[in-house]
Amino acid sequence: MPEGYEPLDDEAHLASLGYKQELSRNWSGFSNFAISFSIISILAGCFTSFGLGWNNGGPAAIAWGWPIVAAFIMVIGFCMSELVSAYPTSGGIYWWASKLGGPKAGYYTGWLNLIGLLAIDASVAYGCASFFDTFLGYYSDSWAAGYSLTRVFIEFIVILALAAAINIFSSHLLAILNNISVWWHVIGSLVVVAILWFFLKSGAHHASLSDVFTKTINNTGFFGGHTSGWGFLLYVLPLSAILTQYTITGYDASVHLSEETKSAANSAARGIWRSIFYSAIGGWILLLSFLFAVQDSDKVSEGGGSVFAIFGQALDPKVAGLVVLISTAGQFFCTCACMTSTSRMFFAFSRDRAVPGSRYWSRLNAKKVPVYAVIAAAVIALLLTLPALVKVDVNGAPVPVAFFAVVSIGVIGLYLSFGIPIFLRWRAGSTFRVGAWNNGRKYRWMNLVAVIEIAVMSIVGLLPTLNVGVPWVDGFSMKYVNYAIIVVPVALFALWIYWHVSVKHWFTGPITTIGSSTSTDQEPEPTTA
Repeated sequence: MPEGYEPLDDEAHLASLGYKQELSRNWSGFSNFAISFSIISILAGCFTSFGLGWNNGGPAAIAWGWPIVAAFIMVIGFCMSELVSAYPTSGGIYWWASKLGGPKAGYYTGWLNLIGLLAIDASVAYGCASFFDTFLGYYSDSWAAGYSLTRVFIEFIVILALAAAINIFSSHLLAILNNISVWWHVIGSLVVVAILWFFLKSGAHHASLSDVFTKTINNTGFFGGHTSGWGFLLYVLPLSAILTQYTITGYDASVHLSEETKSAANSAARGIWRSIFYSAIGGWILLLSFLFAVQDSDKVSEGGGSVFAIFGQALDPKVAGLVVLISTAGQFFCTCACMTSTSRMFFAFSRDRAVPGSRYWSRLNAKKVPVYAVIAAAVIALLLTLPALVKVDVNGAPVPVAFFAVVSIGVIGLYLSFGIPIFLRWRAGSTFRVGAWNNGRKYRWMNLVAVIEIAVMSIVGLLPTLNVGVPWVDGFSMKYVNYAIIVVPVALFALWIYWHVSVKHWFTGPITTIGSSTSTDQEPEPTTA
């Protein structure tokens, strides 16, 4: 038993929140950090969503935008850490909102969080499939020549199935994979950076500081492709921020696994902010290495702003294949971790009867895994990604509009679900009973900054990323539409109807699984972060 760990402390804290210990509490603080770090996955987001930054601002937008947006996300993380320390429960984000704002706040928060997690599952698994297919293409000309969206989608299904199987049949293997994932991301990222700095192919060179930090690009078709003026500053550049916002997300996994984590009031809180901090630093170094390896920015744009275009310019094919393999493995680790986080949220929300068919999604197998929740998460992720079967080219360049749309849905769903309890905690003020880890009086400005940033980025996530995705523009086609603007409002409207027609008549928020007589008021002595 780890030194300093007293099982009754965690169980008593959970009992005070109304729940008995059902899940196995065998995750260490490092494992809790590891799963959030794995889901953030700079080997996934920085690679797969690089085009969002490149096409909507170019090198300068990525080089400057990443640290600026990451600083705001760090503030959000600190706010989340304070909340999980006070309320370390699976599905905690929904639980926080219910505790602080009532059943209606909890209902919307829970559904937004679940929708966001499902979209993240879809985007990471599809990105993994795309990279795996490209990796094989580096080593087989016939494989590369036979590329098709259908083949990638089949690989996507296989990856979802593998991730689901690991989650269902081997929680021990899952914990090992998460721990390995941390070192894979650290060492793998260092290897990629070293390759891009010291092993460029013959004749290749590094870009200048000016090329990286001042060059701007507008491949959206908006505002005539200009890279100056208010339209570029207020519309195009904010779209590039989705690269950072998408990559540094999923750290709520530390919350969802808190009921399985030892010394959760401290460990889960640290898991959140540390995973953000280290990912922000590592991601910036990685992205700058990409940018300095660019040989011809026009050719990168012709390649849809993809990192593959950069690797093709700067590296020999076999070396490029190694870089893609490192990223692909990181993305698979990320997919498994995302599935774990989603299934735990699905389980917790269903435990409180908030999801139709909840008796299935909250059912645990002999290994104490919510097996049906895992399967449902995989199937929904598959359905959400079906538009990726439609080929989309813009000026001859392949642009993964469907992938970017799923990314936006994930960002909007997750961050809106974060924003509701963060706002409610701010509104509660000094009446909020803090946990062992807290922000002290700094919450007064930190929570407001977090809510404003979330509101702005949620609006940005709904915006069209291509001018031909706007109905009144010549050349418009539905395949160019950022369908987040359809999915998110429709989902919210459906939830609104469901609430008023049915849910409000019977839903009372979290359902306790333990009698009030077993609860305790004993809490650890608060310390200021």
